[in-house]
Amino acid sequence: MAKMEVKTSLLDNMIGVGDMVLLEPLNEETFIDNLKKRFDHNEIYTYIGSVVISVNPYRSLPIYSPEKVEEYRNRNFYELSPHIFALSDEAYRSLRDQDKDQCILITGESGAGKTEASKLVMSYVAAVCGKGAEVNEVKEQLLQSNPVLEAFGNAKTVRNDNSSRFGKYMDIEFDFKGDPLGGVISNYLLEKSRVVKQPRGERNFHVFYQLLSGASEELLNKLKLERDFSRYNYLSLDSAVVNGVDDAANFRTVRNAMQIVGFMDHEAESVLEVVAAVLKLGNIEFKPESRVNGLDESKIKDKNELKEICELTSIDQSVLERAFSFRTVEAKQEKVSTTLNVAQAYYARDALAKNLYSRLFSWLVNRINESIKAQTKVRKKVMGVLDIYGFEIFEDNSFEQFIINYCNEKLQQIFIELTLKEEQEEYIREDIEWTHIDYFNNAIICDLIENNTNGILAMLDEECLRPGTVTDDTFLEKLNQVCATHQHFESRMSKCSRFLNDTTLPHSCFRIQHYAGKVLYQVEGFVDKNNDLLYRDLSQAMWKAGHTLIKSLFPEGNPAKINLKRPPTAGSQFKASVATLMKNLQTKNPNYIRCIKPNDKKAAHIFSEGLVCHQIRYLGLLENVRVRRAGYAFRQAYEPCLERYKMLCKQTWPHWKGPARSGVEVLFNELEIPVEEYSFGRSKIFIRNPRTLFKLEDLRKQRLEDLATLIQKIYRGWKCRTHFLLMKKSQIVIAAWYRRYAQQKRYQQVKSSALVVQSYIRGWKARKILRELKHQRRCREAATTIAAYWHGTQARRELKRLKEEARRKHAVAVIWAYWLGLKVRREYRKFFRANAGKKIYEFTLQRIVQKYFLEMKNKMPSLSPIDKNWPSRPYLFLDSTHKELKRIFHLWRCKKYRDQFTDQQKLIYEEKLEASELFKDKKALYPSSVGQPFQGAYLEINKNPKYKKLKDAIEEKIIIAEVVNKINRANGKSTSRIFLLTNNNLLLADQKSGQIKSEVPLVDVTKVSMSSQNDGFFAVHLKEGSEAASKGDFLFSSDHLIEMATKLYRTTLSQTKQKLNIEISDEFLVQFRQDKVCVKFIQGNQKNGSVPTCKRKNNRLLEVAVP
Repeated sequence: MAKMEVKTSLLDNMIGVGDMVLLEPLNEETFIDNLKKRFDHNEIYTYIGSVVISVNPYRSLPIYSPEKVEEYRNRNFYELSPHIFALSDEAYRSLRDQDKDQCILITGESGAGKTEASKLVMSYVAAVCGKGAEVNEVKEQLLQSNPVLEAFGNAKTVRNDNSSRFGKYMDIEFDFKGDPLGGVISNYLLEKSRVVKQPRGERNFHVFYQLLSGASEELLNKLKLERDFSRYNYLSLDSAVVNGVDDAANFRTVRNAMQIVGFMDHEAESVLEVVAAVLKLGNIEFKPESRVNGLDESKIKDKNELKEICELTSIDQSVLERAFSFRTVEAKQEKVSTTLNVAQAYYARDALAKNLYSRLFSWLVNRINESIKAQTKVRKKVMGVLDIYGFEIFEDNSFEQFIINYCNEKLQQIFIELTLKEEQEEYIREDIEWTHIDYFNNAIICDLIENNTNGILAMLDEECLRPGTVTDDTFLEKLNQVCATHQHFESRMSKCSRFLNDTTLPHSCFRIQHYAGKVLYQVEGFVDKNNDLLYRDLSQAMWKAGHTLIKSLFPEGNPAKINLKRPPTAGSQFKASVATLMKNLQTKNPNYIRCIKPNDKKAAHIFSEGLVCHQIRYLGLLENVRVRRAGYAFRQAYEPCLERYKMLCKQTWPHWKGPARSGVEVLFNELEIPVEEYSFGRSKIFIRNPRTLFKLEDLRKQRLEDLATLIQKIYRGWKCRTHFLLMKKSQIVIAAWYRRYAQQKRYQQVKSSALVVQSYIRGWKARKILRELKHQRRCREAATTIAAYWHGTQARRELKRLKEEARRKHAVAVIWAYWLGLKVRREYRKFFRANAGKKIYEFTLQRIVQKYFLEMKNKMPSLSPIDKNWPSRPYLFLDSTHKELKRIFHLWRCKKYRDQFTDQQKLIYEEKLEASELFKDKKALYPSSVGQPFQGAYLEINKNPKYKKLKDAIEEKIIIAEVVNKINRANGKSTSRIFLLTNNNLLLADQKSGQIKSEVPLVDVTKVSMSSQNDGFFAVHLKEGSEAASKGDFLFSSDHLIEMATKLYRTTLSQTKQKLNIEISDEFLVQFRQDKVCVKFIQGNQKNGSVPTCKRKNNRLLEVAVP
C-alpha cells in the first residue's frame, strides 16, 4: 500500500475486553467484572466470537442514530467496537452477497431487552436495504407489525414494563438485490392464563388498558364499555397505570399501525369487539342453585353483562346462558347432558375467555401474514429473527415455565451444535487440524422431556388421555415410577432413596437439573393446562354467533363437522412447534444475541452482580467462551493482521512488497513467538492463547509510542528549519524594502527643494509683471473718468432743456382738455334729466337677475334624475325663466346620467323603456316587473352540460332561454318546455332531453295576445298557411311575461322592420288547428293558491281563472 490506512479496530481504545474470547484469565468473576466495567462506561455490547452480549441500560443511549447506521454499514464484524448493528450488517451482507439464509436468535429473560433488540435489528436492515415506493411500503408494514403484536401479546410484569408473553419468529424475505419482499410471522405459546389472572404487581395484556384509555366516548359506548378499570374483574388494579407509559397515545399508535399493515376498518372494529367481549366475560358471576334431584347447578347472578356480550357478538342469549350452565358429553351415538356447579361454571367462563383471546391473537398473526407476505413467487432469500422467552426460574414454577425451559434447552442444544459445526467448518476451510472439544451435551435433558415413550411430555399426554380419575398427583406418581433413575430428575416421592429426606423438595413437586441450573416445578395445574379443555357447548355457542370473526375462530363448533376425537394437548402442540422451529433454524446460518438484565429495579446505572451471574449461568455464556477457546482463541485475516502489526518488524515496515501471509510469517519469526502458539490457515492466522495477542498489542503500543516520538523529533526539526529559512528570507526582503524606502525619501527631498526654488523665481517674475500692468491700468482709468465726467455735464444740460420744453407743452394740453369737458357737460346736461328713470330701472333689474342667478347656484338640487326638488321662485316676473331653467337643468342632468351607462346598461334601459310604452297602465303585471332586471338567459345553456346537445344544435345567439308552461290545445293542461328566442327564430325544446320540438321563424309571428290582469298567460299568433302554423297558435304561461314579450317585440322589429302587434284584452281568439277558440280570463278562487288555472270548456271556449 502506498499510503497507510488508519482504521479503528475492536482492540483499539478498548474498555475492558471487547471479545470475551480474549478474556484472561477466564472465570465467572472476571467475566462479570469485564461486563460491569464496560456497562459503567456505557459499552452495553460485548462479543463472544460472533455472539453479541447485550446488557439492558434501561435508558436511551445515542448509539442508534442514522450516523451510527452508516458507520457500521458494509464494515467488517471486528473492525469497529461491539454493536448490535455489526451483527445485523454481517447477517444482511451474508444473505445478500453470499446467498446464505440467516437467522438471528435473541434470547434472555424477561426485561433483558429482547424485544428492543429485535426492533433494532429490523430497523437497521430496513435502513441499509434498497429504496423505492414499493420497498418502503414493505419495510413500513414489517416495522408496523410490531406495535400491533406488542399491544396484544405484551404485558407489564414485575421484571419488565413491556414483557413479551409469547414467542415470535419472523422470516423476512428478500429478493436477489437484498430488497425486502415481505415476511412470515410464527408465534409460540401465548401466555393466555394472564387473561383471567395476573400475579401481584403485574398487568393484563396492554390492549385492554389502551382500549379503555385511548378510545373515544363514542367507541366505548358502541363497545358497551366504561373507562374505569375497576369495573372489570380481569384487570388488576394495583398496577393499572405504569409510569412513563401513555396508554392513550399507544392506542392511537396501534390503530394507525393496523391501518398501515392492511387491516380494513370493519376488521379493526371486529377485533375491538372481541377484546370488549373478553373484558366483559370476567364480569359474569354465578350463584349456586339446588335442583329437585339434589344436584347442584349454577345460575348467572346478573344477566345484564351476558346480554351486552350477546349484543356485541350477535349470539342468542339463551344459547350462551345454557352453555355456561350445562355440559354435553358425546360418546358414539349417545349424548349425556350434565349440569355445571359454580366452580365448573367459573372454569368454563375463564376457559372461554382464554380461548377467545388466544385464538384472536393467532388470527391477528395470520391476518398480518396475509398483508406482509411476499407477492412474487420468485426464489427468495430469508432472514429469520427469533424473539423468544428466556430461561425462567421463579419461586413458583408451573406448566408455562416447564414448556419455556424445554424450548430454551432445545435452543441451547442447537446453539452448541451450530457453534461447534461453525468452528469445525472454519478449521476445515482453513486447513487447520480439528481436535475434539469436550462440552456438556444437554441432549439427555431434552430426551428426558420430549422422549416419545417415557418423556415427561409423553407421560403427561398419556395421563390426560387415560380414562378414570386423573389428577396432578397421579401424574406425579407416574413420573416417580418412570423417571426415578434419571440423573437429571429429582422427586421426593420417587423410588430413589437419596431424595427421601431432602426438605428443599416438597412432596407435590419435581425438580429437573437443566443446563442452566436446577428448577423446582409445582405439579399443580399441569394436567388442566395441558388439556386446555374448552367445553363443546361453548364452542358450538361461539360458532352460532352472528359475529363473522368469532364464528371463524371456532370452526370445531360447526355441528356438521363434529369430531369426537380429542383435540391435541398444549404440550404436544408446543413440542411439534419447537421441532418445526429447530428444523427451520438448522437450515440457516445462525447469529446470536444474548440479552442480560442488569438489575430487577428497571433502573439505569445499577449493575447487580448476583443477578447477572445467575443469567450468565443459565445462558451458558462461559460454556460458549470455552467452546470458542477450545482450539484457537483468536483468528484474523492476513491483510489486516499485517497492517496492524507490521511496524514491529524492520522487514515489513513501512511497506511489505510480497504476499500478506509471507509478511506475517516473517513478522512472527522476527518476534520469536513459539510455533505452538499460532497456526497458519489458508486465509487467516490462528492464535491459540489470548496472552500471545495481548503481547502483540503491548509490543504494538510500545512501538507506536516510539514511532510517535520519532515523528515528533522529525517534525520539530523540520519546523525549526522551516522557521529559520523563513526568518532569513524575511530579513532579505526587509533590507530590500528599507533601501528602496531610503532612496525614495532622498529623491523626494531633492525634488521638493527644486520645486521651492522654482516657485520663488516664478513668483518674483510674476510680481514684476503685475506692477507694470497695474500702472498701465491706472493711466487708462484716469482718462476714462475725466471723459465720463465731461459727458455727464453735457447730458444734464440737455435734459434740463428738454424738461422745460415738455412742461410747457403739457400745460397747454391740460387747459385744452378742461375746456372741451366744460363744453360737453354744458351740452349733455339737458339730455340726462329725460332718460334717468329708464337707466335706473335697467340697472336695478340687472342687479336683481344677477342676485337670482347667484342664489340659484347655491340652491341647486342633486344630479339624480328622479330628484324632483327645485328652489322656489323669488319674483313673479321670473316665472317663465324659472320653469325654463328647471327644464334645461333636468335635461342636462339626465344627459350626464345617461353618459355613465355602458352599452349593455343602455340596452337594458331601452328594453325597460320599450316595456313601459307597451304595458304601462295596460297590464296589471307590469308594475311588479319594473324592479326585476331582464336577464334573458335564465337556464345558462352555455354552462350547463345537460344542455350541451341543445347548444350544439343552435348556431345563433340566444336572446332569451326560459322554462315556460305550454298549454295543451286539447284539454288546457300545461307541459314544461324550454322557450328559446334567437335573432331569427323562436324555438321550443323538451326540458328533460333538450330535444327541439318546434321551430318558428320570426317572420311567421304576427301577434302576441295577453290579458290585462296579473297573470303570465300569453298567446303567440302565427301567420296562416305557414309551415309552423299547421297545429295552430301557441298558448304559454311564464313568470317573466313582460320581459319575454318585450324582447320578442324588439327582436321582431329589428329583423322584419315591422312592429309586432301586442294585443291586451281579457278575451281574444286563438287558432287551434282548424278551429278558432276564445280564451277568456275570469276572476275565480283557486284551490292551489294564487296560481292561475286553465280549463277547456268546449270546442270554442278556454277559460283561465285568475285570482
